[in-house]
Amino acid sequence: MSLLPSFDKARVLVVGDVMLDRYWFGDVTRISPEAPVPVLKVNRVDERPGGAANVARNIASLGAHCTLLSVVGDDEAGVCLEKLLVQHPNVTAMLHRDATISTTIKLRAVALQQQLLRIDFETQPSHEVLKAKLEDFRSKLKDADVVILSDYGKGGLTHIAEMISMARAAGKPVLVDPKGDDYARYRGATVLTPNRSEFREVAGGWKNEEELGGKAERLRTELQLDALLVTRSEEGMSLYRANEVLHVPTQTREVFDVSGAGDTVIATLAVMLACGAAWADAVHIANRAAGIVVGKLGTAMVSRDEIVQDLKSDE
Repeated sequence: MSLLPSFDKARVLVVGDVMLDRYWFGDVTRISPEAPVPVLKVNRVDERPGGAANVARNIASLGAHCTLLSVVGDDEAGVCLEKLLVQHPNVTAMLHRDATISTTIKLRAVALQQQLLRIDFETQPSHEVLKAKLEDFRSKLKDADVVILSDYGKGGLTHIAEMISMARAAGKPVLVDPKGDDYARYRGATVLTPNRSEFREVAGGWKNEEELGGKAERLRTELQLDALLVTRSEEGMSLYRANEVLHVPTQTREVFDVSGAGDTVIATLAVMLACGAAWADAVHIANRAAGIVVGKLGTAMVSRDEIVQDLKSDE
């Protein structure tokens, strides 16, 4: 596919677990006298939208429009996340406040472009707030071309089965980034996008491509999915549909950080499908986008121009 469609008319509804990604960048020059651990002298702090919020900003970075529904705490991190999302004019963020929880934070300590430590802060949102979010989903669904349900296992998608049913009844494709080992809750979605380890957790291991394909087809059929896209790190991606398997190899390049690569994949896939692209083209471009983003440090974005330039490098 030499040319990308125009993304500015695509509208994607994203629902899921948002979080604030905090980075402490610094230098390590000694070991602590208190314990055998490195001492990080922090010289820079960075904050970025994470989880479903990173999916939303990737959609906006591509030039498409996104409505984001999620839950945050009534706290400093929630305010910070809202301010960060305001910087992306193509994102309409509808973040419900829940005073009983803390906004999910992933804190990473980084030296020489390597993570030394990650610390997570998280609590589950309340039933009342989640119910209100479901009503927002119902009202915003009609304006969307495609729906993404970004599950990070933080409790924000308690009503995911109902959301899938509503979206499919409205004729909207539903893309799900799954979590955990209970995939039954995703039954009826258009496509799931597990990574290699997530798929192995659900389907078990495999010895060769034939066995992998058999496990993928059984899961796809059991869950009544149109497609299953398994992202396989250095092995690229594999798309499984009825009577069709598409393997897309990864692009050879230096990898700095795989954080958020799955967000970029599902965001790009959704935007391509919203523009009417064929599955094969959508997967090829999503693979290109993933290859670009892993060359950046931390949860990052990919622009349409970057993908265009990457495609031109083949010519």
